[in-house]
Amino acid sequence: MSGLILAQSIFSENEIHTYLKRSIPFVGADIPRTEGIDGEGIKIAIIDTGVDYNHPDLAGWGPEGKVIGGYNFIEEGKPPMDNNGHGTQVAGIIAADGQAVGVAPKAKILAYKVSEDGEGVSSDLIIRAIEKAIEDNADIINISLGVNKTNSKIERAVNLALEKEIFVVTAAGNDGPGLGTIGSPGRNFGSVTVGATYNNLTSSLVATLEVNDKPYTVIPMVGNQKVEDVISGKIVFGGYGKEEELKNLDVKDSILIVERGSDIEGELLYFSIKESNAANAGAKALIVYNNIPGIFLGELIHEFVEQDYKPQIPVVSIDREEGLEIVESINGNEAVLNLFFNPDYLAHFSSRGPVSPFYIKPEIVAPGAYINTTQNNAGYNFTSGTSYAAPHVSGAAALLLQKNPQLHHHEIKSLLLTTVEPVSDAYGNNFSIQEAGAGRLNIAKAFDAKLIIDPPNFVVFTSSDNRIAEKQFKLKSIDGTWEGFDVTFEGPEFIKFEGEMMNENILNVKMSVTEDNFGDHEGKMIISHEGMQYVVPFLLHHTLGSVDVIQQNEKLFFEIQHPEEWSFAKISVTNSKDGSMDVTTATPEKTASMDIYKNAEYWIDAKIRVNGNSSSAYNTIDIKTIEERERIDLDIPEKQMAIIAGAIIIIGVVGILKRR
Repeated sequence: MSGLILAQSIFSENEIHTYLKRSIPFVGADIPRTEGIDGEGIKIAIIDTGVDYNHPDLAGWGPEGKVIGGYNFIEEGKPPMDNNGHGTQVAGIIAADGQAVGVAPKAKILAYKVSEDGEGVSSDLIIRAIEKAIEDNADIINISLGVNKTNSKIERAVNLALEKEIFVVTAAGNDGPGLGTIGSPGRNFGSVTVGATYNNLTSSLVATLEVNDKPYTVIPMVGNQKVEDVISGKIVFGGYGKEEELKNLDVKDSILIVERGSDIEGELLYFSIKESNAANAGAKALIVYNNIPGIFLGELIHEFVEQDYKPQIPVVSIDREEGLEIVESINGNEAVLNLFFNPDYLAHFSSRGPVSPFYIKPEIVAPGAYINTTQNNAGYNFTSGTSYAAPHVSGAAALLLQKNPQLHHHEIKSLLLTTVEPVSDAYGNNFSIQEAGAGRLNIAKAFDAKLIIDPPNFVVFTSSDNRIAEKQFKLKSIDGTWEGFDVTFEGPEFIKFEGEMMNENILNVKMSVTEDNFGDHEGKMIISHEGMQYVVPFLLHHTLGSVDVIQQNEKLFFEIQHPEEWSFAKISVTNSKDGSMDVTTATPEKTASMDIYKNAEYWIDAKIRVNGNSSSAYNTIDIKTIEERERIDLDIPEKQMAIIAGAIIIIGVVGILKRR
């Protein structure tokens, strides 16, 4: 989950200000500073590769320095000095205070070194670092490292921090653009998980490609320039883009497609060489498809490029599968390529949800591409990754907490998530909630916000036998005013919305599905208050079957409903507080039940077997009334002994019966 370093360079002072000051004003951090809010008094724990506290913008180790404490879990007994650069980059975005200026430049840092290189990360060390941050009274924890799978122990450690009122920010990861690519701790329900958008730079180019009106996903290479006009032309395949390969082809005014790399082992056929060959042969644009599965971000400008080299035509990359599809079906196909500037565009590498049917991840996105920040050895680094989106949100939380120290972590979350900017794709359509959460961070708007909405996003469930879902929201006016309050909805036409204030701080929302359009549907509730609009996105699961749940004392009972004949159901029940899960089963003849031991909200996921196929149904129940007790589970040897003992008893009984 570490950052994707696209290019490195040491810039002059003017260039530092040009680049570093792009993302921070873009997300509105300058507004709080005009009121003297700069992170003063806030402690932010950075769980990463350490921090270079000798950097002039992060100077000092110990109580009087920028890095006031922390711990080195890699070499215990030594200070958490960063030998890699990743943690220093993250720290600079949060709190650099020198030539580079972070989101919260007066905030203090607690540095916890859990990785030497930013790649190999021990989940046990992440857990220990979270526990140490709690011990050291951190206000905010930033975790830009993680593992590419679910880790329940990390989840529980994050939950413990949240219980101590620490605001936890996690990076979504860099395994996009596929769905379901977020790992721990980004999967955690209570933390704020951050994806990455482009930055407010002219290098934040977005490209679209259509071949015979079919759209393909392409990424502009670093070094491209914005193109004023749409490029169109016939598609021509040019092998690897070598000069000799293009000599006998009619490439003039075409959009050339070539394979990455070379057919000669060891030959360095740079993208800049392919671009020059294509341009010299008369091509209008170049598409490079990958020589291995997946998509990639290429660079036209690099350290080995000729000194006077300048790209002449646009160059984009495409994954191998789509590239081969285009090559294999060319037959004179016409293509249309467009390159344009769009900073609020989801970065291709940003990991996407879903991670659960019961909550939304990621919740928010922030600039994470082409970020120039502090680097080891007093340098500055031009880099990309969700690792660098997350610290924008951590810094924003520091500003809100300094302004109002009484805010709870879920209230900070609400202010940040409901005041975002929309994030749109290359065709002007908003990215889905599962891809970009609520939208892009807007610190200025969050700073001026006066309304806290809990929860700041939501998931509801309807089915063929229950078409109505209700959700209640707790509203809190920071200054006690309620004038100009209004609620509207945006979503599918077949979902009818009603919003009603139950009292001055409870909003009840009813959603009715008017037709059986089974599947997942999303939209947003918009609350207007004192001239500001707050956006609360939602996801509605409309399923054919349903699972009802009833509490009786310390037991849950489940009932499956389905319009078709069903034979079996596997019911998974998850405790939302600690992530523990139990499983039970039901049949039409057998009612399913389960003991419960803790007060919590429980998530119920039923997989219903119907005519050989599996059909999903969901529900939740909030338990507050039981007398909590410790669960007594047999350990593995005891279980084995119980099984053996049971088998002996059965054999004995069978033997007795036979002897009769």
